[in-house]
Amino acid sequence: MTAYLAGVALFLLALTVSVALHEAGHMLTARAFGMKVRRFFVGRGPTVFSFRRGGVEYGLKALPIGGFCDIAGLTALDELTRDERPRAMWRFPTWKRTVVLGSGSVVHVLLALTVLYVMAVSTGLPNLHPTDDPIVASTSCVTAPTVPGGPASPGGSAPGGSAAPGGPAAPGGAAGPGGAGSPLCPAAAAGLRAGDRIVAIAGSPTPTWSDVLTAVRAAEGPTAMTVRRGSETVTLSVDVARVTTASGEAGMIGATAQQPPAYLRHDPLAATGATLSFTGDLIARTAGQLAAFPQRLPSVIEAIAGGERHPDTPISMVGASRLGGEAVERGLWEVFLFLMASLNLFMAVFNLLPLLPLDGGHIAVAWYERLRNTLRRLRGRAAAGPVDYTRLFPVTVAAVLIGGAVMLLTVTADLVNPIHLS
Repeated sequence: MTAYLAGVALFLLALTVSVALHEAGHMLTARAFGMKVRRFFVGRGPTVFSFRRGGVEYGLKALPIGGFCDIAGLTALDELTRDERPRAMWRFPTWKRTVVLGSGSVVHVLLALTVLYVMAVSTGLPNLHPTDDPIVASTSCVTAPTVPGGPASPGGSAPGGSAAPGGPAAPGGAAGPGGAGSPLCPAAAAGLRAGDRIVAIAGSPTPTWSDVLTAVRAAEGPTAMTVRRGSETVTLSVDVARVTTASGEAGMIGATAQQPPAYLRHDPLAATGATLSFTGDLIARTAGQLAAFPQRLPSVIEAIAGGERHPDTPISMVGASRLGGEAVERGLWEVFLFLMASLNLFMAVFNLLPLLPLDGGHIAVAWYERLRNTLRRLRGRAAAGPVDYTRLFPVTVAAVLIGGAVMLLTVTADLVNPIHLS
């Protein structure tokens, strides 16, 4: 329990640092362009301490959740002092405002890239695209259990199972025609070895292990099997046995597939390209999850009512922190790091959604002003003033209320029916 609580605390601390750096991105770019930054605080709630330097008040709040960067003139509704008016954010060119508003998301992406690069050269990056390669892992014989309907044969249709149909898996072995308890190793008898890649059975190509399973199930007696062994291509004659299983009669050779690695490690040079590619995949998956978000909310409500909590349902920061605690408790630091990287990419994409009060909403308003004034100029008219945010107030309130309701639902689900590491 102590390790779990320490993991939750560490995850929350890392999350707070991420948000603080997000706000620091806003502050640094705003000051670089000459905008007036009033305050930069880490956390929320009562002020623990603060100090002023360079005209900016820096401080720490009591609650380690979030933070903020107060830039004068984010909107034209902002009350400004005489000194602040020339440096109000809304007076600056659209591209500069876009850079400042988007810098927080850029920081999240950079943080994710850093974490993922460290993973690439240490624990390895998660294998998002495991291949169903027809590579043999084992040809050893074991005694298979009995299942209803006849002797069982190990394996199944998934990579890593034996080249035999249905039934409980018994890696490397098979039940013989004589019934449960009789060993069967046609693969080993034919000279099939661990590491061999099966490229064809009875002349039919087998590009995946699933193809191997299909071909073996349909075969009987001596069958030609072509394998790639190192730099050589070898043809073996495997005496495929027919066994009775719960799903009927099928061929069996007693071979298991090589499991694809869960994590892929890279040397420091190759890790750069691998990290960039992996990050691109992860961003695309994050965008897809956000698009499917509304469809998954009913599952969250069902989970609160006591239904099964599916792993792909949305989670809150509470749920993410609990998973981080479980990862530390089990010593799965690669999972902890991956959670942090994924969460940073989620925040990067989420903050760019064109909804107020998110950064993406302010960027959308800025570019609307730019497009509107360009069209006015082409028509010989003067540029209009800043967008009146009071007209956007109902939409903003609706977005805040919906967001608050979703957060309440996910937090509740994470407290009463949380997702656990499998």
